Amino acid sequence: MSLDRNVPFAVHRPPQPTAVLYDSPHSGRYYPPDFKLGAPLSDLRRGEDAYVDELLLPSVEDGAMLLVNNYPRCYIDVNRAESDIDESQLAEPWSSELGQLAPTEKSKRGLGLIRRYVVPGIEAQAGPLRVFEVRARLDGVYHPYHIALADLVRRMHDAEGVVLHVDWHSMKSVGNAMTPDGPGARRSDFVVSDVHGRSADPQLTELVVESLRALGYTVSVNDPYAGGTIVQRTGAPPQGVHSIQVEINRALYLDEIKVEKTDGFAPLANNLRELTRRLVAATLKP
Repeated sequence: MSLDRNVPFAVHRPPQPTAVLYDSPHSGRYYPPDFKLGAPLSDLRRGEDAYVDELLLPSVEDGAMLLVNNYPRCYIDVNRAESDIDESQLAEPWSSELGQLAPTEKSKRGLGLIRRYVVPGIEAQAGPLRVFEVRARLDGVYHPYHIALADLVRRMHDAEGVVLHVDWHSMKSVGNAMTPDGPGARRSDFVVSDVHGRSADPQLTELVVESLRALGYTVSVNDPYAGGTIVQRTGAPPQGVHSIQVEINRALYLDEIKVEKTDGFAPLANNLRELTRRLVAATLKP
């Protein structure tokens, strides 16, 4: 993966084109010089969907196109709306030229476009940002990523007539005060989300769910996560574009405190390859 700050994302292409598109928006680990850290890097890395890109990379050989964000979500979160900003994180009034701010409950929990907390009590930013700093992050990382994703969707749809997009994330094994399920909530192995049936054909969602269960995993559907900005924007089932969000329980492959891979990493990556083969087979042209 490129760590050049002028290349905000990487695209990994399969040997043969298919209708399956993966993206990993939160696994970036390039912390640029202009990012004034509010905590040690070892703490900030706990905010990453660490190594999800590497879990998915072998699946490229099985037919999945893979888009990966190079920048960390603590720098700017590409799975949020541009307007989802907590005004307390700004050092000056927001520019009306950039549109009106509309912070959601995610900003209130410290998880907006510009992340406030890595985990409760640990600040991600060294201090409030100037408007030009936020704009630089939007122009340099956020918009290029969304343009790249939309372009891949369009090209694949033109070629295949259908797109099955899976937006991959990882989640803490236990919820905390910043998560929708609250402190102490233990999660299933996977959470599969389709915005309650609005971002994908329910049969495709069921295919993902049942494939993971057949591999021996526990799976929740739309709980506690129903699907973020990316799947909400991308999914258009009537037009043949299906977008599903998948959250992986980090305990399956990661030491969550040290942010280091465990022995579970390779078996999980192999199982995701099997899932990929099933999705590719299901979307082949008749």
